[in-house]
Amino acid sequence: MRRTNKNNKGGTQCQSTLLTVILTTLIQSVFGVGVLLFGTPMLLLLGLGFVNALLVLLPISIAINSLQLLKHYRYVDIGFYKNVLIYSIPFVVLFLWIITSVKINISALVGGLLILVALKAISPVVDKALRPLFNYERTYLAIMGVIHGMTNLGGSLLTAIVYGKPYQKDQTRATAASCYATFALFQLAVLFFISHEFDVSYADNIGFLQVGVVTFLLAEEMLYSKIDNKKYNMLFAGFLLASGILLLVKSL
Repeated sequence: MRRTNKNNKGGTQCQSTLLTVILTTLIQSVFGVGVLLFGTPMLLLLGLGFVNALLVLLPISIAINSLQLLKHYRYVDIGFYKNVLIYSIPFVVLFLWIITSVKINISALVGGLLILVALKAISPVVDKALRPLFNYERTYLAIMGVIHGMTNLGGSLLTAIVYGKPYQKDQTRATAASCYATFALFQLAVLFFISHEFDVSYADNIGFLQVGVVTFLLAEEMLYSKIDNKKYNMLFAGFLLASGILLLVKSL
């Protein structure tokens, strides 16, 4: 009986993870970020550990961003991308290694960050207070690397700085996608080099990846040209705020 309950619990978590993959893939298909930014807090809320959440989400994020770049790689801002490589990636690697080594419960940290980003998106006062950070791009990128390494949520800061630049639609998504894919590649490399027990099976991971790719291909044709950015920003802020509050409650 206990084994049956355990199997039922595992099946329910697998289904919930699959739904999370579909939802976050739809978001990333349009904006270049989303699978890690939204998927991480959702999988933490479902009870999956941080490292196992990374193991599920990173391959999907890499696959989607790679498909996006195949079509729009010419639009990538190479200068900005080089700055991300120099000032963000070393901190992503270092702080991911630290967080997986000391096994800190980061739910409260993730929740607090989500609330801050949500307030920035909906409050002109908070947005105005944080905007001067964009003038110090190197420092901003280093902070982004620290946050992404520790929480997997640097996509929120990446989106903020990329969308703050005078890019056209394709250049915005391509630049965000190239940076996001690079984050994920280095994170995945760190996970392979450290010794850690994974709870998610290889077969499940392949299945999640296949669903993510198919979802992206459908969304690319049906959604990308039709999304209302203003409406998305409000939904984005509301989702972050709700997820942040739930994670803070969960961490108590």
